[in-house]
Amino acid sequence: MSSESLTRSIGLLAASSGDGVDAAIIDTDGRDEIISLGGVSLPYDRRLRWRVLEATQNDLPTTEILRLEKQLTDHVAQAFAKLRTEFPLQTEGVEVVGLHGHTLRHIPSEGLTYQLGNPWQLAESIKLPVVSDFRRHDMAIGGEGAPLAAMFHWALMSNEPRPALMLHLGAVASVTWLSSDNEIIAGDTGPGVGLLNEWVQEMAELPHDLDGRVSLEGRVDEEIVRTALDAPFFTRSLPKAADRYEFDHVDVSGLSVADGAATLCAITVEALARATRQLPEIPELLWITGPGSEQPVIRRMLESHFAAVRNVTERGLNPITMAAESIAWLAVRHLKRLPITTPETTGCRTADSAGLLALPFTFRS
Repeated sequence: MSSESLTRSIGLLAASSGDGVDAAIIDTDGRDEIISLGGVSLPYDRRLRWRVLEATQNDLPTTEILRLEKQLTDHVAQAFAKLRTEFPLQTEGVEVVGLHGHTLRHIPSEGLTYQLGNPWQLAESIKLPVVSDFRRHDMAIGGEGAPLAAMFHWALMSNEPRPALMLHLGAVASVTWLSSDNEIIAGDTGPGVGLLNEWVQEMAELPHDLDGRVSLEGRVDEEIVRTALDAPFFTRSLPKAADRYEFDHVDVSGLSVADGAATLCAITVEALARATRQLPEIPELLWITGPGSEQPVIRRMLESHFAAVRNVTERGLNPITMAAESIAWLAVRHLKRLPITTPETTGCRTADSAGLLALPFTFRS
């Protein structure tokens, strides 16, 4: 495919974990031609991270939310600047930027979702068109607003042997499944590494357990796993999206730090196993991506359910910034008026393009 048919795009994503912003650049036709060109992450400082988490967990006054959004958007612009500094040649010729702000609330059962991130402020700061707000249109037409990355995973797996399956392990775990007839089924399956990281932050004063430092020393409490998975969310078939409060019932407080961490890993994997057993056909190979894709306890547990588990790094992809690449891809889909979600990925009534385009003053006629 000639380079003239490709659009250069940047994706900026505020991680739902509240850790910082990921930025990535791609060339794409908005379909299955995707060339990764580079990515960076820019963590929040301690105060901004605390403010983001506070707003996520509590109902703050409106003025405080607006001030936080302005500060977070400034940080997103700094992540863009870092990407441009580290990849100066690759960031030349960028035509559009996709923005996925920090999800403050996501309650699909009520059709509610809200993200922090001001596209107009960002557009004026970086002097480029910004496409954002992908979720709310999907929810307006009956969808659950997530997972947004499903169509991107479909594009990445276009040449995979079928059936194909990809798991994203972020704060929430989500899967995308493809059949031999190119049928797609997607959705959230349960907690990813969000509960695990919150547990070790509170109990061990560690930033995360992505290296398994805590969970490798623990033993799984099978009764707590069974109790956690008795919640209605885990019996629902795909597509489905997790509510902001979906996993608040999971309680490992009576366990040691290590046993609690191991048990949370088991809940993540067993929830995935339940979801995949509902699929028409279970693939032998599972591709994994996201911040939790190298968590050793989760990885070992996954290998007990699938014949092969492979990280997307084996395909030259970056599991940390791949979600930001998906936002860059969605921005191009918006420009080309291509569907961003489908009934099979979010439960919306019809496949449709979505997003809001904010143009900086220099782009307006």
